[in-house]
Amino acid sequence: MIFLIIVSIAVLLSLVLGLIIIRGFKTPSQKHCKTPADHNIEFEEVSIPTKNNKNLYGWWIKANKTAPTTILMHGWGKNVGRLMPYINSLQGKGFNLLAFDSRNHGSSDNDDFSSMVKFAEDICASIDFIEQKPCAEKNNISLIGLSIGGAASIYAAAHDPRIKKIITIGAPSNPANVMALHIRKKHVPQPLIWLVFEFMQYKIGKRFSEIAAEKNIFKTKAKIFLIHGTLDKVVPFSQSELLIKASNPKQTELWAINGKGHSNCHYEVGFWDRVLKFLETN
Repeated sequence: MIFLIIVSIAVLLSLVLGLIIIRGFKTPSQKHCKTPADHNIEFEEVSIPTKNNKNLYGWWIKANKTAPTTILMHGWGKNVGRLMPYINSLQGKGFNLLAFDSRNHGSSDNDDFSSMVKFAEDICASIDFIEQKPCAEKNNISLIGLSIGGAASIYAAAHDPRIKKIITIGAPSNPANVMALHIRKKHVPQPLIWLVFEFMQYKIGKRFSEIAAEKNIFKTKAKIFLIHGTLDKVVPFSQSELLIKASNPKQTELWAINGKGHSNCHYEVGFWDRVLKFLETN
């Protein structure tokens, strides 16, 4: 009897701790504070239909003529406001720009839970939206993805040949590796981490090993420019080393930015010159 009570308490505690961990990865619904208009940039607020009859909130910034389009993808728990440095630096450079909030983020619709797969689905939905724009070159679409947005960009490109170029900043090779790293810092037992991951994969409907960028990067035909700060403590630099090792060396390059972390790579001298050169090269 005592044994059953102890086991029951252990199971209950494990479930409670598991739920706490899962809630720790729940995406905050914080909305943007400023828009491109605050920087004197003309833009259009748009609604983009995506999976499960949901809609994405976005900003469409068109070029003065028919032009290539660059899609800007934020990271986990962020919103379009995080993309303003990219909009400021890339607008007026001959590209249409589309930035949007993924589901469960910012001003977009909620949809049960977030995942890298949903990020990728939203990217593909945004491409469908772009194809309806007469000022957009249909076969010239690039992605710039931050953190998990970069990993999702690689996963999307492995399944959608419309994506021609990808720039990632601080992208994880496998989201499970990064989540496990941060969970272990809280001294959570490994069996409980395994239980939480199994539940997450059940909810997503795919294994982390299946959706990981390192498992998909070789499948894409897109040109890829990986950017990663060597002092990144959110997504360790070693993740980019795994990505470059798994990629096709003929179409992928890695820029390791010494002394930069997870969210400040764009302050590096020459950052925008290299980004523009990659986007402009045929």
